Amino acid sequence: MNSVQTRSAERALSSGTWLIVCGAMLYSILTVTPLMAAHTAEEWDWTAPILPLVVDAAVVIVVKLDDVLARLGGHGGRWPVVLRWMTGLMTLALNTADSALKKDLVGVAVHAVAPLLLIVTAETSLAYRRAIARAVAGLEAAQRAEQERREQAAREQAAQARAEAREEREHAAQLERERREHEAALAREQAEQEERRRREEREARERAEAAERAERERREREREQREQERERVEREAAARRAREQAEREARERREHQEREERAERERAALLARGPANGKLPEDDARRIVAAAFGAELSVRSAAELCGWSVGWVSARYAEHRDPGAGGAQLAIAST
Repeated sequence: MNSVQTRSAERALSSGTWLIVCGAMLYSILTVTPLMAAHTAEEWDWTAPILPLVVDAAVVIVVKLDDVLARLGGHGGRWPVVLRWMTGLMTLALNTADSALKKDLVGVAVHAVAPLLLIVTAETSLAYRRAIARAVAGLEAAQRAEQERREQAAREQAAQARAEAREEREHAAQLERERREHEAALAREQAEQEERRRREEREARERAEAAERAERERREREREQREQERERVEREAAARRAREQAEREARERREHQEREERAERERAALLARGPANGKLPEDDARRIVAAAFGAELSVRSAAELCGWSVGWVSARYAEHRDPGAGGAQLAIAST
């Protein structure tokens, strides 16, 4: 039996086994579902097909795993056997229970056909697969032995051919070695002369490179000295600029503080004049309003200080609240 026939037999066995398993599962579901529905609460009738499905699913698992283990030449132990027979007997009991309860022996026999066929088919297909696996293993072992025998003969012939070729190569190599030794002696003399010439050229080149490297190092030292001098001058210039900037900022802060103090004194002097006896000139009134706005006085208080109306003072306050109307305070600070 060759591999093609073996694969054909395995396909036929697998197809037949799964056909019987699927038929038995369908028949079991159709047979057991009415029995489960009759022994289940009315509101749970929809669960009747679950039990035959669970049992048949276990049958599928057993058949599939037995197929895989048989192909690999393994054995799952006693538990797969227990599961296989337990699921088979459960399927047999569930399929014949309804007829047995009715004491219908013909119905028991009829409904026992599919479960018994499923049990026997599972056991038989497993035995067939193991037998096929053993036959395939023996065939492969015989093929391997024949292949090894052929390879051994080919190796022996190759070894003999290599030995003859090695003898020929050794003789040719002896002749070639003698010729090469003669040529090597001539080449050594020429190589020694060439080596002396290259050594002299290398020494001259090394002396030139040493002189060039010394000159380059001298220029590099001079460049580093110039760079250090330039950095020192730049640091001194930067330090000088920093001192001048600090002095300028300190001077500007002092001038700004003096202007602020002068403006504050002028503002305090304007506010200290008290209520005006009459309507002051507009320039004086604007300065007083600006001072009152800066001191956060009320509009009425500012009107009393300058002698102008509350509406006019309110308009000036509005101008001061506008960010673009800051001229009044600058005018006070510059007087």
